[in-house]
Amino acid sequence: MLPNTGRLAGCTVFITGASRGIGKAIALKAAKDGANIVIAAKTTHTNPKLPGTIFTAAEEIEAAGGKALPCAVDVRDEQQISDAVEKAVERFGGIDVLVNNASAISLTSTLETPTKRVDLMMNVNTRGTFLTSKACIPYLKKSKIAHILNLSPPLNLDPMWFKQHCAYTIAKYGMSMCVLGMAEEFKGEIAVNALWPKTGHPLLPDFFLDEHPDAIIKKVESHDALPELKEEKSQPPPKPRSGAVAETFRIVKDFLSDDVVKGTQAIYLFELSGEDGGTWFLDLKSKGGNVGYGEPSEQADVVMSMSTDDFVKMFSGKLKPTMAFMSGKLKIKGNMSLAIRLEKLMNQMNARL
Repeated sequence: MLPNTGRLAGCTVFITGASRGIGKAIALKAAKDGANIVIAAKTTHTNPKLPGTIFTAAEEIEAAGGKALPCAVDVRDEQQISDAVEKAVERFGGIDVLVNNASAISLTSTLETPTKRVDLMMNVNTRGTFLTSKACIPYLKKSKIAHILNLSPPLNLDPMWFKQHCAYTIAKYGMSMCVLGMAEEFKGEIAVNALWPKTGHPLLPDFFLDEHPDAIIKKVESHDALPELKEEKSQPPPKPRSGAVAETFRIVKDFLSDDVVKGTQAIYLFELSGEDGGTWFLDLKSKGGNVGYGEPSEQADVVMSMSTDDFVKMFSGKLKPTMAFMSGKLKIKGNMSLAIRLEKLMNQMNARL
């Protein structure tokens, strides 16, 4: 972790989406320097499924050594942005740094992305970033350390980063193009950059990064040459009593506890093709949890389709879920946030497989 230098002491940092996640982490880091933090986010009331509000974030920021100004802001609303900027200037005398962190995500294909979800991503990610920057720029120009930082990826035009979730990629790249354009437009006045941190969550989209581009392309091309997973129309095979998949689920069963169930609250359905395949489920809603072959007693929240070989590799840590998803080896339907929660269990599994 980078040490605090004190350089942000007394500076005013305007952060969208700062009530939780990366936005709040940046806010707390700046607060340790003694910065003034404007928390521009939507959440004003506690949600048991999504902890953190602008007010709880403000308390943490003050405790860390900074000064906080919580502002209820939906970045789709230009007036709310404008009001928050005016409050920030009135309270702290100006704005030195803008962090465009607020973002919406839907890792869905073109036909599976509802229009309202497309509109949400475009309006929050691209339009919201543009409007918030526009509102802050007149005050940033007056600062001696003026910075805009967008939480957005490098502009990687490899088609593989578009084909699985075209709308999301366009919306996030819109934020990156704001960096490209504004950096040149306000050159010498405002430093404009992008940050695309690695999250440590295999199912979160810290992709767009070709660390080993030749290997990635080779994997994708190899996968594209294989037949796609198809829905099984025939009668399901008899319940496997042995094999790598059955063993994996037995190990999962050993890990289940009331705490795991309480912290997940989801039912996962796995449609596996290949030897020892078929339909399996992981129930992390019922008391104590359960696994089994066939359909769960309740409707699944997340459906994951892949080959048995890739399933075993993913749970044993040999196949990164991000790469499996991006290359099409792993297909996910349902609640993506609940799919992400499964990552913790996968990490626990890796130590045993």
